[in-house]
Amino acid sequence: MIIIGIAGGTGSGKTTVVNKIINSLPEGEVAVLPQDSYYKDSSNVPVEERSKINFDEPAAIEWTLLVDQLKQLKEGKSIQMPTYSYLTCTRQPETVKVEPKDVVIVEGILVLTDPVLREMLDIKVFVDAEPDERLIRVIARDCVERGRTPQMVLDRYRGVLKPMHEMYIEPSKKTADLIVPQGGSNVVAIQLLTDYIESRLRRNNK
Repeated sequence: MIIIGIAGGTGSGKTTVVNKIINSLPEGEVAVLPQDSYYKDSSNVPVEERSKINFDEPAAIEWTLLVDQLKQLKEGKSIQMPTYSYLTCTRQPETVKVEPKDVVIVEGILVLTDPVLREMLDIKVFVDAEPDERLIRVIARDCVERGRTPQMVLDRYRGVLKPMHEMYIEPSKKTADLIVPQGGSNVVAIQLLTDYIESRLRRNNK
């Protein structure tokens, strides 16, 4: 099993990179664990307070559960991955069964910030993009998927996203084995990454 961590700022193109890796490998060979699935449950927080939760700091993630489930996959066991709702800011009762695969991708903005998780990663990738490009993508995504207005997104960007990016996410770039500039549009970098993954798989399967 090869475990790949893919990090980068909000709206940098991480999901595009993940999808291109999945599409380049044989069907059913990749399992994806989104960091967002492991946000701590906030159902004990009053509804009016949930909008103030900082989702962009490492303390928001239940790292111990993510690491434990990753270990189970390495041992050849299936897991029940949690699910999280951005609309209610709570963990959902439904879980998703994930089977062990030859390639496991852990994807999220903070993936390279946790030292325990980082030690488990065979390949550490940071997807980079210009701040204005990321902001445009975040506005488009949050207005459609998370019910926010453009002004709400801008206020959150100034108050939370930008300072947290500078404090946690950008510094984690130095721990990466590969930096992918221009996000998901960098065909050459993604091809190099997929070629390397395929060579590692061939070596592991000999």
